[in-house]
Amino acid sequence: MQINFSDYSSSERYHLMTQTIVPRPIAWVLTESDKSNNQQSNYNLAPFSYFTAISSDPAILMISLTKKPDGGDKDTLINILKNKKMVIHIASDTQGELVTKTAATLAYGESELTEAGLTTTAFDGFSLPRLSQCDVAYGCELYEVKEIGDLPQSLIFVEVKQLYINDKVLNTENPNRINIAADKLKPLARLGGGEYAAITDPFSFKRPE
Repeated sequence: MQINFSDYSSSERYHLMTQTIVPRPIAWVLTESDKSNNQQSNYNLAPFSYFTAISSDPAILMISLTKKPDGGDKDTLINILKNKKMVIHIASDTQGELVTKTAATLAYGESELTEAGLTTTAFDGFSLPRLSQCDVAYGCELYEVKEIGDLPQSLIFVEVKQLYINDKVLNTENPNRINIAADKLKPLARLGGGEYAAITDPFSFKRPE
């Protein structure tokens, strides 16, 4: 089959791309919404699989967001533009149902954490908390936002300021370097449609000199 993208709608292109660019990492993003009536912090949580690392110096991550079904900005974009901070978590393969649940479109200010029964804990050295249930969390500050296309699509570039790693996912064989064991981290990956994937047996090759 040969496909000319100019013959397809943006929705059709999306489905083709997300079924062939696989597996994709998932950014499980926590941002702060407006304070609730009792002035307690109110956190938004949403997953995005248009997500990648793009630079190490500076340490930049990128997530890509479309609009809400009603055409409005997603809460994550509203919050990052307002507060300039977010925490990106790496979910495990046992958390697929929870990740999917937090993708629901809620009214602004309603917390997905409450709906999913998730909890937060202090993130040392960063102003936002992190999810208690995740083994990896990046404390990030806004670097730049770019809008592309007719929708438009928002590309959010954030700079990593803090990184939390649960000691239980570390490989301690080499004391001179921090190594994360993928089979201990067990990251959840995104496929097409409603499909997800997990790491089974990692393998490696020696890079040529």
